[in-house]
Amino acid sequence: MVQAIIRIDDHTNRVLNIVKAKFGLKDKSQAIEVMAGQYEEEILEPELRPEYIEKAKKIMKQKPIKVGSLENFRKRYRIKNV
Repeated sequence: MVQAIIRIDDHTNRVLNIVKAKFGLKDKSQAIEVMAGQYEEEILEPELRPEYIEKAKKIMKQKPIKVGSLENFRKRYRIKNV
């Protein structure tokens, strides 16, 4: 376990107190752990949401654009040789 001294503003302190009370936690360290876990689930490794799956299905049904060679691709999208 790592120990850290941190500085937080009043608003963040209130949020931590709310999380602590909501989950019946002993201290703010546990509240930070809960928040970090939720952040990880929601932001770092999001599950495939139904609306994303529907969007992906629509995209997969679209007719693909054939570009041929790399040179044709560059001409189509006006990309200069680097």
